[in-house]
Amino acid sequence: MALDAPTSIAPYDAPVKDLYEIGEMPPLGHVPKQMYAWAIRRDRQGEPDQAMQVEVVDTWEIDSNEVLVLVMAAGVNYNGIWAGLGVPISMFDVHKQPYHIAGSDASGIVWKVGDKVRNWKVGDEVVIHCNQDDGNDEECNGGDPMYSPSQRIWGYETPDGSFAQFTRAQAQQLMPRPKHLTWEEAACYTLTLATAYRMLFGHEPHELKPGMNVLVWGASGGLGSYAIQLINAAGANAIGVISDEDKREFVMGLGAKGVLNRKDFNCWGQLPKVGSEEYKTWFNEVRKFGKAIWDITGKGQNVDIVFEHPGESTFPVSVFVCKKGGMVVICAGTTGFNCTFDVRYMWMHQKRLQGSHFAHLKQAASANRLMLERRLDPCMSEVFPWAEIPQAHVKMMRNEHKPGNMAVLVQAPTTGLRTFEDALEAGRKA
Repeated sequence: MALDAPTSIAPYDAPVKDLYEIGEMPPLGHVPKQMYAWAIRRDRQGEPDQAMQVEVVDTWEIDSNEVLVLVMAAGVNYNGIWAGLGVPISMFDVHKQPYHIAGSDASGIVWKVGDKVRNWKVGDEVVIHCNQDDGNDEECNGGDPMYSPSQRIWGYETPDGSFAQFTRAQAQQLMPRPKHLTWEEAACYTLTLATAYRMLFGHEPHELKPGMNVLVWGASGGLGSYAIQLINAAGANAIGVISDEDKREFVMGLGAKGVLNRKDFNCWGQLPKVGSEEYKTWFNEVRKFGKAIWDITGKGQNVDIVFEHPGESTFPVSVFVCKKGGMVVICAGTTGFNCTFDVRYMWMHQKRLQGSHFAHLKQAASANRLMLERRLDPCMSEVFPWAEIPQAHVKMMRNEHKPGNMAVLVQAPTTGLRTFEDALEAGRKA
């Protein structure tokens, strides 16, 4: 299927001001002195509804290789919760700025470009991937930019994320926006999709291949929903793990070969001491879980890859059920960071334990191309208005969100809009 055709923004009238209300559009390319943002400050770090407060702040200045983007919509990710809580580290100790604007996903309009930017112009409609680097070391020039000592996550390790009217990004972070998606659909997928893509295709020789079996934890969530789709698109077999039975149909609908409910088993948490009675009980329950996997893959067919992100509660099981010579790949620790496992099953069976962190531009662009070509569904579950950005994060923190990915509106005045002109008209009516 052909890529979405580019469009240009038609001229429109708008007043020149120093500050615009949420949803009010400045003249194309006019940068107001100030903007509204959901800011976090060190003295109020805590749960999102405490940490995030609306403030009027100065609009970002950009350098020669940066762009300023008018944010139409943004995505909700777990790093917004971490930024609010200040764990596992406080972002103020990283970027040293007085306030932090979270948000590592966005769709929007290029509003200003630095004088060395050549690939983008004012008016381009884009999505933003969240990897930044300085671009001048060996890893950025012939290696893997994710290994660069300057690598950082925009909106988490930088203070200028997407929960504001304008965001600042490096030009290499921009990718074309899928025009068939609404602003909010386009805003919800890049971080989780690109992360899943690198986990599955970025660690040779353990890249996903047709016929492989992959165990996917959190299969109904943002990461899991893309992992299932990518595995299915590659001709491999996804075995999804869920925590609520009402998520089974959603995961099967994404293309999973089978689904397991972790509440049917009792082998979660840190590994009991090897040789103890507790270990024997745990081991019997893990074998029960492994047999349930075999009921889907076939007797004796352990999974080639385990797609990990819960961490502490699931890691011991992941190491056990992975096949000999297979890989456990992990990108987060949403249930805790103290991962334990029985090392005998790692060294004797030569299993690979691989950390994975977002994606570089080529991987993010490859994943985005699948969305541009309509091979993937953004799996957007819920959309929140600007005023409810903290509440959206609280919902995610408490695991009360619906299956899929969450988005929030910023400058887009309502849901369902696919063009800038639609947003202008909706804003006038509002």
